[in-house]
Amino acid sequence: MKILKNNISTKITCLTLSLALCLASCTKEYQDPSRAKTDVALGSQQGLTAVAIGLQRVYTLSRTGVMFSSIAANGFVTNELRLLNSGNIPELQLSTGGSAVDGTNTILFNLWASANKIVYDADLVITNANNLGDKGYAAGLIAYSSIFKALAIGNMAQYWEKIPDGTGKNVAYITRAAGFNKAIAVLDNALTVIAANPISASFLSNAPTDVNIVNTIHALKARYALFSGNYTLALTEANAVDLTKASFFKFDATSPNILFSIISSNNVFQPLNANLGLTGANVPDAADKRIPFYTLMAGSPATLRMNGFSAATASPFPIYLPGEIILIKAEALARQPDLTNSLIELNKVVTKTSDLFGVAAALPPLVGPYTQQQLLDLIYKHRSIELYASGLKIEDMRRFNQPLADRKRNFFPYPFQERDNNTNTPADPTF
Repeated sequence: MKILKNNISTKITCLTLSLALCLASCTKEYQDPSRAKTDVALGSQQGLTAVAIGLQRVYTLSRTGVMFSSIAANGFVTNELRLLNSGNIPELQLSTGGSAVDGTNTILFNLWASANKIVYDADLVITNANNLGDKGYAAGLIAYSSIFKALAIGNMAQYWEKIPDGTGKNVAYITRAAGFNKAIAVLDNALTVIAANPISASFLSNAPTDVNIVNTIHALKARYALFSGNYTLALTEANAVDLTKASFFKFDATSPNILFSIISSNNVFQPLNANLGLTGANVPDAADKRIPFYTLMAGSPATLRMNGFSAATASPFPIYLPGEIILIKAEALARQPDLTNSLIELNKVVTKTSDLFGVAAALPPLVGPYTQQQLLDLIYKHRSIELYASGLKIEDMRRFNQPLADRKRNFFPYPFQERDNNTNTPADPTF
């Protein structure tokens, strides 16, 4: 029986639980108003599939989703973006930075609330899928939901010093380092489930085909292992990613790419400048073809606009880029240190003339020898260009010990809604 079509915009009418942010704080219970209906839905493949597919909607669609909120918050405080309209108060706070960013900021609240909603719904799927008789279908549900749970936990750990250790009333907090390790554990569990029971063709026919499940699990494990300083694991997982296969979020006229909606209005933000906000030694080479990929001059009079993954209503947004995976290898090797092989990997990005998404610098190779610090500096530069507006730069700035003066916040304050509902909410960072 066909449960859902592959298009994420398919209307899911069997369950409303996963299609709306029911409550603001992760300390609340994200319950459907009709508990009986929810219980029935969570006991069926159809209902669990609806919840699982709904995770992608919460993550990607509209300005309340994690995708937009992460890119906007990160972009302003790391100088990737410039504000076009000071009447947009949340964006103005982030653009100003420092103490101007407080617990009232709705971009940060949306990121927090959507991420915790995803964790809650993913847990429902993972727990209840174990009760299904079709273990191959259950494996698909668990693996697919684990991707979004890991992304939600990882995003929170990138922006806050501590994050909730689950959902529920007055939930305890864990360090961001523990958060990255928790995301890795979620993905490890998914791989264990898949190894025991391969994902069934029936599940794959009902899930969005654009998300390559196994590749994405390895890619996210590599990302969060890198962020947690586990370079051996990061290298192992990056090597497990098949770079010939894409994994992305698909959009269409019914479910448009929110970045295009924002950029086309030309009333919220655009790139800070043609150098992507980079200065000094990090300024892109004049011949770097990633600059015309990510930016263009448009309008009358012509002004600098975002391009790339925000170019059109249906522009796909990659869950990870091939270049990110290669740069993970380069960084993990440089930090071990294995400078010779690190430079080989870095040059794969520097000289790349094409990839699955069209992100290609097409520059001459870098010629060493380089010290470890020089090589790490070059890796940071190329991550900043290759992964522009991906929501990852603030984590990179901290990991590569970039000057505090180059960013407007180091960590974010906790939303007031969270503080009002959870007595365990930590103190806000000073910067």
